[in-house]
Amino acid sequence: MTQDEVLAEFRASGALLEGHFRLSSGRHSAHYLQCARVLMNPDRAARLAIAVAQQIPRDLRASIDAVVSPAMGGIIIGHEMGRALQKDAMFLERPEGKFHLRRGFALEKGARVLMVEDVVTTGLSSREAIAAVGEEGGKVVAEVALVDRSNGEADLGVPFFPLVALNFPTYAEDELPAELAAIPVTKPGSRA
Repeated sequence: MTQDEVLAEFRASGALLEGHFRLSSGRHSAHYLQCARVLMNPDRAARLAIAVAQQIPRDLRASIDAVVSPAMGGIIIGHEMGRALQKDAMFLERPEGKFHLRRGFALEKGARVLMVEDVVTTGLSSREAIAAVGEEGGKVVAEVALVDRSNGEADLGVPFFPLVALNFPTYAEDELPAELAAIPVTKPGSRA
């Protein structure tokens, strides 16, 4: 899928929003990608997951034992990646603030894990999730995402294969442009 085709999927589902948003990373943006909306259609979610899987080098893809994603945003695309790769898909939760596996999910010691995210902005959630997989006995060998918003700057410590890289500017609270500061802020993400 080309970047234009991916963005067309987001637009068709009403998942590319414009306004003033406070992202899960704490940064602000005039654009928000509501991945839950683009993934709510199972056929679209499956198409996107297959396109993401095709970004992973064949030898690496063949070495993956399991797929893990962080809740909430990564659950649907993680499940679809599991289907695309024919691997079990699990998700991490952080009810007390720190990611860990729950609901009977477990990794075999040394399991080679593909981390799956919906959107990466700073990479903070990804790094926390990757560390949690290590504590659970697995080893993250790569990460994929629908969208890299980091402008290529997120250092995840593992190879990273996003479906698309978008350069929607983000701003710290104290560096908001006047036109963005004039719009009431919305916090649409899953992290408080």
